[in-house]
Amino acid sequence: MRTEADFAIIGGGIVGLSVAHGLLKQGCSVICIDGSDTDFRASRGNFGLVWVQGKGIKAPFYAAWTQNAARLYPDFVCELSQETGVQINYNQAGGYEYFTDPHTLSQRMDEYKQLKKALNGDYPYEFLSSSQIRAAEPMIGGETLGASFYPYDGHLNPLQLLKALASYCQKKGLSHYLGEELETADKKEGVFRLVTKKGLTISANKVVISAGLGAKKIGPLFGFLGLVSPQRGQILVTEKISAVLNRPSVTIRQVDEGAIQIGDSQEQSGFNDKETQAQMSRIARNAIKVMPKLAQLRLVRAWGSLRVMSPDGLPIYHQSRTLPGAFLITCHSGITLAATHSTNLSLWLTGHKNALELSEFSEDRFHA
Repeated sequence: MRTEADFAIIGGGIVGLSVAHGLLKQGCSVICIDGSDTDFRASRGNFGLVWVQGKGIKAPFYAAWTQNAARLYPDFVCELSQETGVQINYNQAGGYEYFTDPHTLSQRMDEYKQLKKALNGDYPYEFLSSSQIRAAEPMIGGETLGASFYPYDGHLNPLQLLKALASYCQKKGLSHYLGEELETADKKEGVFRLVTKKGLTISANKVVISAGLGAKKIGPLFGFLGLVSPQRGQILVTEKISAVLNRPSVTIRQVDEGAIQIGDSQEQSGFNDKETQAQMSRIARNAIKVMPKLAQLRLVRAWGSLRVMSPDGLPIYHQSRTLPGAFLITCHSGITLAATHSTNLSLWLTGHKNALELSEFSEDRFHA
């Protein structure tokens, strides 16, 4: 396998492989240094949403970035499936956020109105009344007062996406080293030299750190702040049933196999991804408020997983000033942003003339 390349990517989850996908399409040679299956991996524990609404309420540039990513998604998934033969069960028929509290509903209406204004009208949301959402989704009832709807929201099987990305990148020549942990890094005469604990030595013109929570330790080796932190989310899974939900919501979705997944927690638990009885009970109670019929279903599985969070919750895209050519890419929405990471971040990384301006996502915002 290759040990010299245009780019070395540290981290081979959805984020790293999405970036590799775009770089390989541009004709770059790419090496990926990846960890082990025992590492904390958001790519294998996430909820599977491709989601716009609710993001960037206080940061319109992030809302626009996310919206662009969702609009790129159909072509992105179609191309991946055609190139690899891997079926990706993707549905982009829009999605909901349900409200059971009138104050929260009113606040969200005001926030979306202001966000749409900030985006020059390009934010095609709508709000559905209690009767309208019950008509659209027969499972809805209980304390539901209404719902927001956004047409470009959707969901998919994240493991299928991960498999398709890995298959595509391997087909296009990615050298992928598994079970490696970076130990040292330096740059001499314009070339980075990376050495792992197992003794693997990689030479690359540029380095991309997309190691999720691993960026906390790896980032400072390249002059980054290492500001990522874990946030635990827990998910409940019901027995498989026939299709009863037409569209996903931000907390409840029915997967392609028939099970209903329920996720509704944001916990500061450190590096602990274990599920807890207290949170599982709270998640179940909240879901039943919206869909009382869920109480009739058996729960068959639960898991916890760690999100990768920056101090303000937004992605970080930053080139090192002490080691130019080293880039940090980290976010908690790797599934949603996969298409734009491939298309637009790859242009940014190669210095393409059509690359978008990403300074608002840099680490500089944390120095202000």
